[in-house]
Order: sequence, then structure tokens, then C-alpha cells
Amino acid sequence: MPVQLTYEELAALMKSGAGLDADASEMASRPTSAFEDYGLDSLGLLGIVAVLENRYGHALPADADQCKSPAEFLDLVNNTLVTGA
Repeated sequence: MPVQLTYEELAALMKSGAGLDADASEMASRPTSAFEDYGLDSLGLLGIVAVLENRYGHALPADADQCKSPAEFLDLVNNTLVTGA
């Protein structure tokens, strides 16, 4: 079964990596809202990318830290994990 990153896991990573209290259900209900709306900048997202690369054992695309919304980031991460690219 393929691994899928969820809004809940993303919110937990935002909390542990950037100290932000993001509500997973809010992100799920507004998936195209900007990371900036949650206080997450590209440096914070880069930290999340590094955690995920270590967790899953392969690199994410070089532009993963440039995603603008939770939906865009989850699509990119989950597609990468499924394809192993």
C-alpha cells in the first residue's frame, strides 16, 4: 500500500518543525489557501521537506519548498511517494 501524507501529518510537521499551530481540518477545508496564511514560509517548508526525505528515504523534487498551498504540497509529495521518483 502506498504511503500518503495527510493534512493531519502536515499540520504535525508544521508544529514540530516551525512551531506553528495549523489546524488540519481547516487546511483540508481550504486546501488551496496559501501557506503564508498559516505563517509558514519557504524556509519552514524546506525543513518539512528535509524531514520527509529522511522519513521516506528518497528525495522530493527540488522545487518542493516552492509549493504555495497545502494541496499543492500534498499532491507533490504523495505523487512522488507513489511513483518513487
